[in-house]
Amino acid sequence: MENSMLFLPLIVLLIAPIASTTKIGVENASFPSNLAKKMIRDFNLFPERSINILEDENGGLRSSSIGEKKLVEKRFVFPNFVDTSRASVEDLGHHAGYYQIEHSYAARMFYFFFESRGHKTDPVVIWLTGGPGCSSELALFYENGPFKIEKNSSLVWNDYGWDQASNLLFVDQPTGTGFSYTSDKRDIRHDEQGVSDDLYDFLQAFFKEHPEYAKNDFFITGESYAGHYIPAFAARVHEGNKAKQGIHINLKGFAIGNGLTDPLVQYKAYTDYALDMGLIKESDYTDINRKLPACETAIKLCGTDGTTACMAAYLACNSIFSSIKSIAGNINHYDIRKQCEGRLCYDFSDMEDFLSKKSVKDALGVGDIDFVSCSSVVYQAMILDWMRNLEIGIPRLLEDGIKLLVYAGEYDLICNWLGNSRWVHAMEWSGQKEFVASVDAPFEVDGSEAGLLKSHGPLSFLKVHDAGHMVPMDQPKAALSMLKRWTRGSLSESAAEPESNVSSM
Repeated sequence: MENSMLFLPLIVLLIAPIASTTKIGVENASFPSNLAKKMIRDFNLFPERSINILEDENGGLRSSSIGEKKLVEKRFVFPNFVDTSRASVEDLGHHAGYYQIEHSYAARMFYFFFESRGHKTDPVVIWLTGGPGCSSELALFYENGPFKIEKNSSLVWNDYGWDQASNLLFVDQPTGTGFSYTSDKRDIRHDEQGVSDDLYDFLQAFFKEHPEYAKNDFFITGESYAGHYIPAFAARVHEGNKAKQGIHINLKGFAIGNGLTDPLVQYKAYTDYALDMGLIKESDYTDINRKLPACETAIKLCGTDGTTACMAAYLACNSIFSSIKSIAGNINHYDIRKQCEGRLCYDFSDMEDFLSKKSVKDALGVGDIDFVSCSSVVYQAMILDWMRNLEIGIPRLLEDGIKLLVYAGEYDLICNWLGNSRWVHAMEWSGQKEFVASVDAPFEVDGSEAGLLKSHGPLSFLKVHDAGHMVPMDQPKAALSMLKRWTRGSLSESAAEPESNVSSM
């Protein structure tokens, strides 16, 4: 059930249909089908289902109107939600909705909005899952959402949900992921400009619908391929604010968890991390590093324009990862302490089963839309975006006082902490020298060291102990503490307050 990974496939290698898809600008390319099948088996990263395009009874495309209003939303309570406080729908403050994307033919973006369990004045935090093409619902149910899902499809409060300290948004994007859909394939996005414009337009509609939150501090968060989405989205919001476009969005910072942001730096770190962690031997290290020059050259040719050179970079660089995986065996590349069990290396089937229930769909108001955990069509459409460097737009944000937190679990291979640390240190901005010279300090939660933190001015890097790719899943208490302290401007301080359990409703 690969298609249920939320942020994942940072490494699926290309199959023939992708290479022959002229829609994304690749022509006259070929890829051996037997090798493609082997890669799919090796990486467990190719989703089964395609983009969520609606069809009528005769197989033709049909539209699904939500009326003239751009954003339609409802309050809801999930079936099987075990809420001992017996809070009303109004008290819970849980919303689900669709946004009719402004610059699209027929696209609808699905989202969840959870009012803070703390205070209405808490910051608004948006979470973006990666993929590209994977739904944010995996984060909602397995990482930092208000609930945890049980084996019997019941939901219980997540004591460390990020709605404890924020008004929390989860968005299914780009179009075709989760419950988001379109009736026109021209709405499929191919680059960060299209993705960030859609998200910016969504925020404008959201804050128009919820003006009471428009002046709250606003933070962008996410993980994995969202290391691409987040810098572009943050830049788009900041650009809109400076140009006085629409509603001013009070952007204060953005956080990237185990992300892919600067491929040139991060792919070169793979062999170093693998050797340090005992996944490969010295002889393997030497052999695999012979692939680096081709990878580096291809990435430089790819540049930032999304040309066909980016396809060559995708193939050349991902062969480095595949070599490490073939040597390391059946490890979970999201957490090297574990074995890979199942198609995702984790079992997330409970969530998929839950979101497929008619009672759940009725509660959310999504009709007969099928839930798509990860879309192969979206993934393929974004393939030329993969090797673009999204670090280049970050220094301007830092210079204008927008905060950046890059955090990474220490046992993730696919977006490892070493590669993330290197691009953060190499980034050129006015505070680079001071940041590089600063020393690592213990990041403490309840008196215990939960990680190592390096900070200067608006920039922070946190290496999280005992965590893999999904820090909020592996270390939920530390992740919530991180969010609270970062949004409050006290990240470098030891946690003085105990991390409370669920507030009474």
